[in-house]
Amino acid sequence: MTPAGHLGPLRLRLSDELYSLIRHLHPELKRKVRAGLEEILRDPTVGKLLREELGGLRSFRVGRLRIIYGLASRSVEVVAVGPRRQIYADTLRLVKREDR
Repeated sequence: MTPAGHLGPLRLRLSDELYSLIRHLHPELKRKVRAGLEEILRDPTVGKLLREELGGLRSFRVGRLRIIYGLASRSVEVVAVGPRRQIYADTLRLVKREDR
């Protein structure tokens, strides 16, 4: 069993839009985000549990950015990446749009 309690490796899932956003970040930020994603894959419980409307999601800090993600059976689904000051409101809008 891995330290995170999962059997076997987890897969990272993100939308084409998020993939493009990460690809076009400044090289230093891109390096930090990729390192953060690797850390999340090693231990998916590393992020802070979110509450209320964002319950079930986690937030991982990468400098001024946050990676918002959720856990599925054998994958980590990245929901959003962005600056702390707006990422939670943006994620809430995304979640509400998907619930329709």
